Amino acid sequence: MNVNHINAICRATKEILTNHFGLAVTPFAPSAGTGTIPSNEIAVILGVKGQLKGQIICSFSSETVKELVGVMMGGMQIGQLDEMGWSAVQEFGNWVAGTTATELSKESCIIDVTTPIVNEGDSRFHSSSPFVSVPLDTPIGGIYVHIAVKEE
Repeated sequence: MNVNHINAICRATKEILTNHFGLAVTPFAPSAGTGTIPSNEIAVILGVKGQLKGQIICSFSSETVKELVGVMMGGMQIGQLDEMGWSAVQEFGNWVAGTTATELSKESCIIDVTTPIVNEGDSRFHSSSPFVSVPLDTPIGGIYVHIAVKEE
């Protein structure tokens, strides 16, 4: 994996959290591996195609997702996610996808990103491809960005 591509994807996610949500974001040390990718309780899965191929997975605790949706809905308290809440989680994925495409274009890399899929519940994603996990600390909780992309 190209470090410039990883950095562009992380910049995109941080930009969404900072500019759209007004959150301070502190990235922690990334880790790399193959095998099991933690899903936490909720994950947004984005497929990447074009000059890069692979996936970007953003994972969170259910409490962090409720806080995220609450911020998206103007500061509402969210006790449980309804259809509108799940739609907001998917929209967060769309924002990450669009901003990622823009950031990667600055690296002369053109991609398309698939419609986000939201996964709920305890699950494990398995990847035979290498991935990089970047934990982001925010005032609403941890957000984890798992990146498994390679050049086509």
